[in-house]
Amino acid sequence: MVQLYNLHPFGSQRVVPCTHEPAHFCCGRDVLFVASAGAGCRVEAFAVRERGGCEPLGSFATLGRVQRLVHSPAGDYLVTIEEKSKATFLRAYVNWRCMSAGSSRVCVRMVGHKVEESYSETLREQMSIVEMPLSDPPLCLSCCPVNGDLLVGCKNKLVLFSLKYLVINQNLTVLDFERSLILHFDNFIPAEVAFCAGHIAITTELDVLILKLELVQQSVDRTEQCVHGANTVEKPVDRDPSAHTLQLELDEFIVCQKPVELLGEESKLCEIPVTLESTELPTEDTKRFQVRYLLFRRFTPDQSPFGFCEDTKLHSVQLLPVYQTAQEETESKRELLSLFCFFSLPHVGYLYSVGKSVELISTYQYSEKSEQAVLTPQFLHVITSENLQCFTVRCSAAAARDEDPYIDTTVKACPPVALDVCTLRMQLFIGPRALCHFKNHIILLTKADTEDITERRKPARRMLSRKADSIKSRTDSESEPGWNLYIINTVSTIQLYREMVDYSRTYENVKTESCIHLLSEAHLLVRAALMDPAFLKSDEKEELLRAFRESCAFLGDCYSRFDTKDYHLALPYYRMSGLSMAEVLKRLVSEGDETQTYERGFMFYLTHSLNEDLNEELSKESAKKVLQIFCLADPVQLPHILCSPCMRNVCPLTAVKYLQKVEKIMPSVVLTLAKAFMALKIGNLTMYEQEMDSYKETALVCGFVGQPKLLRQRGEGAVIPTEFAVHLKETQPGLLVAAAVALHENSKMELEEAETFFKMVCGNSKDAVPQLLVDFWEALLVVCSQEDTLQELLLRVASQYVQRISRRQLPETKPLKTTEDLINSCNHFGLIFPWVTSIMSVECPSDKGYCEDISKLQSLLCGQSINVASVLPVLEPLAEAGSIGLAIRVLCSARLGKHEEAIDQLLRRCPDVAVLYAQHELKGDSRAVWWNKLLPELCKRARLSGSDCPVLVSSLKAETLSVVAMELELRDFLSLLPEDGTAAFFLPHLLHCSQRKLLT
Repeated sequence: MVQLYNLHPFGSQRVVPCTHEPAHFCCGRDVLFVASAGAGCRVEAFAVRERGGCEPLGSFATLGRVQRLVHSPAGDYLVTIEEKSKATFLRAYVNWRCMSAGSSRVCVRMVGHKVEESYSETLREQMSIVEMPLSDPPLCLSCCPVNGDLLVGCKNKLVLFSLKYLVINQNLTVLDFERSLILHFDNFIPAEVAFCAGHIAITTELDVLILKLELVQQSVDRTEQCVHGANTVEKPVDRDPSAHTLQLELDEFIVCQKPVELLGEESKLCEIPVTLESTELPTEDTKRFQVRYLLFRRFTPDQSPFGFCEDTKLHSVQLLPVYQTAQEETESKRELLSLFCFFSLPHVGYLYSVGKSVELISTYQYSEKSEQAVLTPQFLHVITSENLQCFTVRCSAAAARDEDPYIDTTVKACPPVALDVCTLRMQLFIGPRALCHFKNHIILLTKADTEDITERRKPARRMLSRKADSIKSRTDSESEPGWNLYIINTVSTIQLYREMVDYSRTYENVKTESCIHLLSEAHLLVRAALMDPAFLKSDEKEELLRAFRESCAFLGDCYSRFDTKDYHLALPYYRMSGLSMAEVLKRLVSEGDETQTYERGFMFYLTHSLNEDLNEELSKESAKKVLQIFCLADPVQLPHILCSPCMRNVCPLTAVKYLQKVEKIMPSVVLTLAKAFMALKIGNLTMYEQEMDSYKETALVCGFVGQPKLLRQRGEGAVIPTEFAVHLKETQPGLLVAAAVALHENSKMELEEAETFFKMVCGNSKDAVPQLLVDFWEALLVVCSQEDTLQELLLRVASQYVQRISRRQLPETKPLKTTEDLINSCNHFGLIFPWVTSIMSVECPSDKGYCEDISKLQSLLCGQSINVASVLPVLEPLAEAGSIGLAIRVLCSARLGKHEEAIDQLLRRCPDVAVLYAQHELKGDSRAVWWNKLLPELCKRARLSGSDCPVLVSSLKAETLSVVAMELELRDFLSLLPEDGTAAFFLPHLLHCSQRKLLT
């Protein structure tokens, strides 16, 4: 792996025309602030242009010598730590831009002082200095880039000042601060602090602690909350005198604690308790916070790979926010996506992700001792005693996965977060001391010693070229020693991207991994630019998007051509590139090269692309080339890729030749079906029949399951039957139905999809239901086991039967199964009850096909699977359909247990079937209906009709009385007999009842 690529991320440089030697400096939204190091306590402001131009805006005096200064993008204010007469002050400079307009008016006020509404309009024309008194001297400070709040570090505590926007009148809004929260620590002196979106990173000389302030719901009167580590306890008072002696002995030694790294919840064990003190005036909107520990890391002085170093100290702690892709630059509209924390030892830097999860992303090893480091979304810039170094970072890779956790799929990809970091450039400078970053600029302060100045004449110590119009004028004699403040323009993303791509070609045939690594760096460089909130307003917007697609194409080429373990990434990168399959083939396949070999990545991409339902159709020549590729590299896939919609233009004769070659070494059912498919396209029915006769129907069904595209393909989101399916519909409809059932059972065809498929095969309209679809539903009922699918099928089949019966519509083709076939093969169809047959014998349709639908519907209702209550609305059209309607209505009443209602219907329309119904249905608990309902009704009707109703009489004599005599006691039987009855008529049944009693 190449560790130093020696690219050129740094472009031209210009000198900042400072009048005094700089001590400290920082960058704002479009401005550079420089605090002087001499006796004059001033801050100079310079406007920084997009191309590195630097123009003075003005300057203003400070109270004392500036120790630290920070600019807040939110609120556009400058905050400083100043020292005067051994006293330290914290001041915020608000509305400083009026100084550039020539105004010298200054307003000084104390934080918390009420800004009166009587302030005149002149307030907008003057700079305000806000004094922020603290009980302890301020040591460090940081402004939140999201909301502009200020965090100040003091000994054993951190003080949070909230930024407020006070509306004086309609045309005037004033910035103010409110001391809202204090974080108290025990024996903790912060050296540096970083603050962003409620996250706090604090460093001491060798410790790093990252916390997060979280809002909680609390009552207004509570003003203090304590949060302690999990195992934090009060230290007991040590009264043992020997302990004091031991402490004196230990004071003579340097005690180094063990290095520690605690992530997430474990970081509570760091034994650094935090106490929160709210200093806001309690109101209904008062915010209450609690602290969550994110990370604690402790280093020891001897951790440097260069040996023991007494001045080993942490430096350059930063929190870097990354926002949602392509969001507007307005701070209030940004949505924070990820957050990263960087801190560094003299020889090692550490980059952590602290947003959705806390993890170490990268470790940076410097070639020599570092002075300062600055992290950006695209690079890490580090200065040493002689170099300005530029390293790659992995922030965009981590943020991309935070934005889309499913990014690593066959559709999209991103270089891994764990990708090795590399050095892009080590640029020589004389005495670099400090740096900061602003958009695409690096501001670098150099201070050369006397011996270093003499070295300037040596070519090896040359710095970047200066432009003639940017030479710094030195009017002050104090500025003659070798110091300079440079604005170094980092080259545009596109320019550096092009250089990376060109440079990667030097490794194509030598170091495969280095080539992929450098192209991955180029991809991440562009991806980071696309995630920049300024992307939407960028002049390079379209060019960046083209570069992104191009980088994906280059990575796809690498994973296709090279034999790497991550060969599968060729597929997502090609998809992200927007290249068509024909364009990829043109990039990778050499014309006329019969000896070309194909790596796994290319075959993986080609196989997946052809097996998916793409709208692209390859030309005849490209399709032939695909056949050659698979015949050489992966012959087993040849019959499958021939079924791809992309291969519609393939020559069938050529395809058959290739299939015959493959068949000699690895025959299969799918291959045979593919040959039959090609034979159909040629029009060779003899060859087609030979291929289809070579396997039994069950094997052919398995072949269709192995490759469903032999029967149906997708085009523009719709299901399209193939010529094969249409031919089977005419010649072997049973095989087509069996194949469709197998596809459904193997989760390769949904119920709705099958319905569309059969309608299209049969050429029916969307509303018409072809018989072949009904055959499919009936066949599916035989094997279906899922209850919800089963009820749906039963409802559809019943609905179709009812529709054809009510409309007296015959099926357009002969059904594949008769009622008897369904009863014998499917337990959802039951034997038709005898009493149903008796009802139907009264009035039977003349058409046989019509009768088949009736018997199937009756068989379905006689089965035990169908939910009768849900099917009642479907049966409504048959309510008045003569004996058919009567049979259906009585069947439904019987299935629902409404026997009295069923008997009433039979007695009204078909009384001679009532007893037959009773014999079949009235069993067990339903017996009471027989003698309570049926017997009295039959006797009543027999008396009224007399001898004119032989059917009632015979049923009463032969069936009803025999059943009652068997079931009732003699006394109960006598009580049921009518008083005006004929004794001879009832005598045989009375004798039978009494004899049964004697026998028992």
